[in-house]
Amino acid sequence: MFKILEKKDLNSEVVYQKIYAPLIAKKCEPGQFIILRVNEAGERIPLTIEDYDREEGWVSIVFQKVGKTTLLLGSLNAGDQILDFVGPLGKASDTEDMKNVCVVGGGLGCAIALPQSKKLLKSGAHVDLIAGFRNRDLVILEDEMKKASSNFFLMTDDGSAGTKGVVTVKLKELIDAGNKYDTVIAVGPLVMMKFVSLLTKEYGIRTIVSMNPIMIDGTGMCGGCRLTVDGKTVFACVDGPDFDGHKVNFDEAMRRLTMYKEKEKHSCNLFRGIE
Repeated sequence: MFKILEKKDLNSEVVYQKIYAPLIAKKCEPGQFIILRVNEAGERIPLTIEDYDREEGWVSIVFQKVGKTTLLLGSLNAGDQILDFVGPLGKASDTEDMKNVCVVGGGLGCAIALPQSKKLLKSGAHVDLIAGFRNRDLVILEDEMKKASSNFFLMTDDGSAGTKGVVTVKLKELIDAGNKYDTVIAVGPLVMMKFVSLLTKEYGIRTIVSMNPIMIDGTGMCGGCRLTVDGKTVFACVDGPDFDGHKVNFDEAMRRLTMYKEKEKHSCNLFRGIE
């Protein structure tokens, strides 16, 4: 059992939890993830590690309440326990030789972009961080992202916070202003990462995206997280989750991600007592 040390709502949909997991905290790196199971009857879900403290022995996760398991997990409070919490899984983000980087986060993806930006800044890299949200009410981790970047740019679709527009508008503006990025890192909704990658391809800028497809076992055996990258089948759980954004088949990934939407909706309704 793994004890929840701290829990707070970042907005109406997104929850932060700090979990006591010393063995994971000892080994994990930015970009890696865990797989958890809330209870004996629960399903396995992957969640990226948002932060960690090796000395205190905790890791933190940030998740959106969209399915039965995340709704159940979000109902737990500090002092409660999670049955299974396995990791670190996946390959750590490779930040070697990155000196001038633009990190682009979209929505919940900002929780994944944050540790990468923090690591890059600590290594001495210049880091511009662009964070995009639909509106002010959905903004998360703003202060943390400011501290983890050289320059921070907040974008909202409706202009209720920061600058009005999508993240690619700001990214293009920064590139056209003469910023010579050696790498762009994009983390967020698939459609956002797709258009970031299309933009950077025009400029010939290396682009890394973090893929979070359907995943079950996290060890490469089930094949649920398969993706097509550079025309070849890969598995996000063991080959990723980071991939070359210019080689990912985003359209295929988006189609696969919608396969279980109706079943997920039905399961959520049952959990809420609607059906």
